[in-house]
Amino acid sequence: MIPTMILFGLVFGRWWKLALLVGAIFWPLILMWDGVYQQTLDPEVSTTGGPIGLTVGAALLGFLNTGIGVALHQGVLALLRRANGYADRMSAADR
Repeated sequence: MIPTMILFGLVFGRWWKLALLVGAIFWPLILMWDGVYQQTLDPEVSTTGGPIGLTVGAALLGFLNTGIGVALHQGVLALLRRANGYADRMSAADR
């Protein structure tokens, strides 16, 4: 399931702020929908800080996993811009 968020960040890395926010919000929702919360919150096997701790931890992991995809996207974008001389053309237009 983690590659889902990395792929999300990779695809929507152009809008990195929005992608990170959405990743942090939707990862806990995906875990709830998939039933992971109910398994983890079982009192007999639970070692988490309850539903709030679980949600905060899931949001943090969603943010970090999306951030990996965003970083890859932004890195590839920077390499392509450098290879095409995009920065040189932009600075020449300012002169």
